[in-house]
Amino acid sequence: MRFSSARIRPSFLPVAVKEKNNEAEAATQSDDAKEIQVTSESPAASDSDAEAVDKNAQVGVQKIEATTSAWSKHQLILAYALIFLIFFVDSMQQQITGTLTPYVTSSFQLHSLTATTGILSQIIGGLSKLPLAKILDIWGRPQGFLIMVSLLTIGLVMMAACKNVETYAAAQVFYWVGYNGIDYSLSIFIADTSHLKNRGLMYGFASSPYIVTTWIGGPAAQSFLDNSTFRWGFGTFAIITPFVCSLLFILFIFNYRKAKKAGLMPARESTRTILQSVRHHAVEFDLFGLLLITSGLALFLLPFSLYSYQPDGWRSPMIICMVVFGGLLLIAFGVWEARFTPVPFIPWTLLTDRTVFGANILAAVLFVSFYIWNSFFYSFLVVVNNQSITHASYITNIYSIVACFFAIPVGLYVRWSGRFKNIALFFGVPITILGVALMLHFRQPDVNIGYIAMCQVFIAVGGGVLVICEQIAVMAAASHQHVAVVLAIEGMFSSVGGAIGSTIATAIWTGNFRNNLLKYLPASAQGDVDLIYGDLTTQTSYAWGSPTRDAINRAYGDTQRLMLIASTAFLALAVVAVAAWRNIYVKDIKQVRGRVA
Repeated sequence: MRFSSARIRPSFLPVAVKEKNNEAEAATQSDDAKEIQVTSESPAASDSDAEAVDKNAQVGVQKIEATTSAWSKHQLILAYALIFLIFFVDSMQQQITGTLTPYVTSSFQLHSLTATTGILSQIIGGLSKLPLAKILDIWGRPQGFLIMVSLLTIGLVMMAACKNVETYAAAQVFYWVGYNGIDYSLSIFIADTSHLKNRGLMYGFASSPYIVTTWIGGPAAQSFLDNSTFRWGFGTFAIITPFVCSLLFILFIFNYRKAKKAGLMPARESTRTILQSVRHHAVEFDLFGLLLITSGLALFLLPFSLYSYQPDGWRSPMIICMVVFGGLLLIAFGVWEARFTPVPFIPWTLLTDRTVFGANILAAVLFVSFYIWNSFFYSFLVVVNNQSITHASYITNIYSIVACFFAIPVGLYVRWSGRFKNIALFFGVPITILGVALMLHFRQPDVNIGYIAMCQVFIAVGGGVLVICEQIAVMAAASHQHVAVVLAIEGMFSSVGGAIGSTIATAIWTGNFRNNLLKYLPASAQGDVDLIYGDLTTQTSYAWGSPTRDAINRAYGDTQRLMLIASTAFLALAVVAVAAWRNIYVKDIKQVRGRVA
């Protein structure tokens, strides 16, 4: 889910540097309203600072700056075409795998774990962007991209071959680390190769495949279930995705070597031994800090989903230990980062800027709210609204279609006006709150499904505004040197927010849905409560309009109401987060070098 899945941003330019960049921008670009175009100056003929490689930047940043100075206009266009193709394949893959997940958990009689399977993967997927940012900056963009493609492929293979829900949950970790990593790597590439004022439009372009693949994912998932199994739904993309991604990797490597031959890339030689290199990179990536925060968040959040499966609930020794040790690890992480780490896992100075901090909080809040109301939304449509797999997938993907479509005019607005705060504060946030709040009334049994679709459109329009503006906000506060790290921090906030949202959704579901079933089920079905609770297929097997089906629908409605109350309440924080932004004029900032869009 790109518009519920992620993106990323920057660090802060000192005032003097910003003024210098503003002057350079004014000198080289007299007409801000001219058409978006690829710069055509010959890199070899230009000695200006705007096209020189930053000698003080990390190796990965120098390599991409050298690449954008060496490649041709046609190669830049080809790169964007391949990026579009990868996003097309990945978005179709996500549509299908997301639709298949409830059937995977139901096949093991554990439908209530639908949201739980993604919690750990969301946490690790978000946190992995921080060491990935270091890989992109220190080793290079293609190297990090290739690692993420490999992890995604491993995850798909594991999902295709899984024999139990535990293996599937482990596969989700590999899959989402790889998926988010690919998305993140390509987002960094777009940031590397586009002017800041055009970047929102470029991100909208990159997200546009969702407009098409939404209509393909549902029928494709239905076809896999009807003609084969869910396993081939995963296995097919384990073949297609690596092939498509390899094309862009080859283009990356070709242009890296071209820049090196042209002498644009500063030569670097290391005298470190293998052991010294391992120690150096362990310090640079802050592996100990990564272990502390990942373990701490996982241990602290998972009990909210698992407590209902323990005989003693919250009093279970395992649950208590997970909460206590998770909290202690998070405290230890804070102490480690503040006092002992040679290289901070999270660069605290980047978080002190109110624009960056506000954007990160907004990212977390949007994902918390989204995952609370969305975690069991597909199941609600199939059971309560009696929708087919295809129709349910269409409705759940209204968000992707509209948000991705609306991101393009938002990008054009930012390019035209040079501003992003007002449209987010006075339009994006209010319409998002309206859409979620209205579902409190309309997401109930016997309500026309058209009203649910209307709410989805409202939320999607708000999402199209807020995701783009949030990304531009953090990038506007940073230099090129810090783009990867700040975008990684934003990605971490998004993924942790998603994990918190899934945790809250699962806690509400496991704590209320079974009890509601016991309250409403007729006496003849009381003995089957555990089977009904754990299997989506069993829920839909009862005839429409029968007392048992009506009871199941009513239990869904009561449980969903609690989830929507929580989701709406969290969105109040979005108002504060956006209000904290500085109203930066992005046309005055020149951030990247070389031949860019």
